[in-house]
Amino acid sequence: MSEADCPECGAGVDLHDDVEVGEILDCGTCGAELEVLAAEPPELDTAPELEEDWGE
Repeated sequence: MSEADCPECGAGVDLHDDVEVGEILDCGTCGAELEVLAAEPPELDTAPELEEDWGE
């Protein structure tokens, strides 16, 4: 298991061994939704907000 720092609060976020790029995780400390940008070395960023298309 590896660990990366949360970009929101700086806390360590545990990543399981088979984490995939693009996976969305939650920070256990601040609750932020985080996107895995890279697996080796582990890199996280704030997950993009999903936008409503309102049926367009």
